[in-house]
Order: sequence, then C-alpha cells, then structure tokens
Amino acid sequence: MKTSTKKLWKKIALGSVVVLALLQLVRGKHENPPVYDDIRVSQDVSAVLRRACYDCHSNETTWPWYSQVAPVSWLVQRDVVKGRAELNFSAWEAMPADKRAKKQAKIAKEVRDGEMPLWFYTPLHPHAALTEGDKRLLESWSQGGGEPNAKAD
Repeated sequence: MKTSTKKLWKKIALGSVVVLALLQLVRGKHENPPVYDDIRVSQDVSAVLRRACYDCHSNETTWPWYSQVAPVSWLVQRDVVKGRAELNFSAWEAMPADKRAKKQAKIAKEVRDGEMPLWFYTPLHPHAALTEGDKRLLESWSQGGGEPNAKAD
C-alpha cells in the first residue's frame, strides 16, 4: 500500500474516533418516571409482561450498557419513548376501561402475529422471547378469559 493511502486511512480512523468521542456528549436521556397505576393481573401474566414487555412499555425500563453509548443510546431512547406512548403498563389502571379493552385486543393480535416483541429486540434480550404458552396466556388474558397454564411448554 502506498504511503499516501496509509496516511489517508489513519486520518479516517482518527477522525472516526474523534467523532464517536464527541457523540458521547449528546447521549440519550434515560429516565424512569414514577409508576402511576401499574397493571393489576395474575402473577403468571405479570411475569410474562415484565419479562417481555416492560423494558419498552412501562416506567420500569432496565437500561442496558449499550443504551449509554451514542448513537445507539438515541435509538434505544426513541424506542422506549415510542413504546411508552403507545402502551404504558405503569399507567394502565388510570386508562379508561374502553381504551384498556382496545389495547388488550391489540396486544393479542400483535403477540399472535409475532409483531411483539420486536424482531430486533429478542436477539439481545433472549429472555423476552415469547413461548407458545406465553402467547396463549397473553391471548387468553387479553380476551378476558381464564389464564391457561403457560408453564406447560
């Protein structure tokens, strides 16, 4: 490789490191507001929701190490803000009953269709992957029925 090409690559590498370092000054803002009126469900349903949904859909987000590194921190922050805006289990009971019923129906559909949890979330959070038993449990709960034993899987 020519000396001028090596110098160019060194400048590009150094510039990239400087830019990444400067980005750390503008990290995402990670807050967990107070829990207003958390959802009241059975222990089985609560366990599944907490394991698979709460990081994006509650005020009890666990912020992983990579959520502290820009520009990834911006993406994580955006996803949590959007998730809480769409559905927040920390304010569930404060929601009007008709709105809760609509949200429950949507939960059932998205879980059944494999839309939730998001495809890119579960590789880094394998504990959030839903088993068939989890899906049946959430669907039964969301339709107001009994809660079958999800532990059978």
